[in-house]
Amino acid sequence: MNYLNRTNSNSIFKDIILFIVRVFIGFAMLSHGFPKLQMLLEGGNIQFYDFLGMGPTVTLTLTVFAEFACSIFLILGLFTRVALGFLVFTMVIAGFVVHGADPFEKREMSLIYLSVYLLFMVFGPGKISVDFMIEKRKRASEW
Repeated sequence: MNYLNRTNSNSIFKDIILFIVRVFIGFAMLSHGFPKLQMLLEGGNIQFYDFLGMGPTVTLTLTVFAEFACSIFLILGLFTRVALGFLVFTMVIAGFVVHGADPFEKREMSLIYLSVYLLFMVFGPGKISVDFMIEKRKRASEW
């Protein structure tokens, strides 16, 4: 049977691909969030883009939450769509506000992340996720 031409949306192949991409994208974003976390923990004079008008420290803290904490949620498939909301918002700000006047090469990475996050918003985390296990347990406990 040819798995690539299958129209069955419940195939395990789809869930495996969603899992692989979800984990890869999550770890890739962690590599952007971890240096920001270190910058935040070091303290001192923080130089960071302040789009909220609440100071660079608050903006950096929110960015660290999105890029680091929400990426961990994405990897686990836990609270996936909520975490994706923060990640989508962060990538919109990065791609269209922070790098809005920059050439496409500077905005490209944030727009690629944004595209993948939007796909996960539509398709969900897949069956290989904590969200799916929680939902499955909920259904099993309801008669």
